[in-house]
Amino acid sequence: MNLQQLRIVRETVRQDFNLTEVAGALFTSQPGVSKHIKDLEDELGVEIFTRRGKRLLGLTEPGHELAGVVERILLDTQNLRRIADQFSNRESGNFILATTHTQARYALPQVIKWFKETYPRVHLVLYQGGPREIADMLSVGDANVGIATEGLVGAEKLATFPCYSWRHAVIVPQGHPLTKIHADGKLTLEAIADYPIITYHSGVTGRSHIDEAFNQAGIVPDIVLSAIDADVIKTYVSLGLGVGLIAAMAFDPAQDRDLLLLESELFPINTTVIAVRKGAWLRDYAYAFIEKLAPGVTAPIVRDAIHPEQS
Repeated sequence: MNLQQLRIVRETVRQDFNLTEVAGALFTSQPGVSKHIKDLEDELGVEIFTRRGKRLLGLTEPGHELAGVVERILLDTQNLRRIADQFSNRESGNFILATTHTQARYALPQVIKWFKETYPRVHLVLYQGGPREIADMLSVGDANVGIATEGLVGAEKLATFPCYSWRHAVIVPQGHPLTKIHADGKLTLEAIADYPIITYHSGVTGRSHIDEAFNQAGIVPDIVLSAIDADVIKTYVSLGLGVGLIAAMAFDPAQDRDLLLLESELFPINTTVIAVRKGAWLRDYAYAFIEKLAPGVTAPIVRDAIHPEQS
C-alpha cells in the first residue's frame, strides 16, 4: 500500500469514477491507474469499486468505508508537512483562502492588506466561488480557510465560527419613486414588489433570507435578473431594469454616485461565517488572520473545534 494508490482512490471518487479523468488529474496513465487500484484491492482482499466490465460504476460497501479512511490519511499527510513547515519557517508559506465575490470585494480588503503587511513572506492565494464550491475546497483540503454567508454551517466536515452580521438593502437610481417612500418611513416589501427586482442568484450572499422575507409576507416578487455579485446587480439597476437588493456593505457612495441605498430592517439579519476543515492543521498566520477578521475567535477556540480529540 502506498500514497499514490490512496490518491488514486480519492481522485477516482472526485472524478465520478472516470479513469481517464483520474489519469489526467494525477499526470499518469490510465493503465497505471487501473493497475494501482487492482493491486490495492488484491492487498486488502476486497473490491473497492463496483464494475461493469472494465468500467467503474461506484463504491462497494467496503469501498465507502475505505474512502473515508483514505481522506483522513491524505489529510494527515498534508498535516505532517504543514507541522514541519510551521516549525522550520514560521512566517512563510502558502495561505489559501476561499470566499465569495462579495466578501473578497467588500469585507476582506483591509484585513488582507494587514495580513500582507504583517506576513510579507506568506503567499496568499484568494479563490472566489460559490458557497458549495468553497465547502468542497475546504472538505478536500484545497483551501485552508473559507468565508461565506451560506452553505458552510452544518457541513459535516467543517467547523464554523460567526464572523459578522449584516442586512440586505434596496438600491435604486437617483429620483426613483421608492426614494420618497423611504424618506417618509413607508418603505415596505409590498412597495418594493411593485417594481421588477434584480438580486443575487439562489444560494449566494443571503438570497435565502430575501426569499424568506417575501414568503412570510405572502408576496411573490418579480425577480427579473439574478447574479452572483453586487457589481453586476448595480450595473443593471443603473440601466433602469429594476430595483436592486444587495448586501448593504456592497454599496460605495463614492463609486455608485448614480444610485441611492435605501436601508431598512425589512430583511432578516445574515451572519457571515469562517469555516475550517475538521482535523486540518493551520499555521500560526492562519489563526492570526481568523482572529483579525473575527475578534474573539482565537486560536485556542479554533483548535478545540477542529481537533476536539486534543482538547
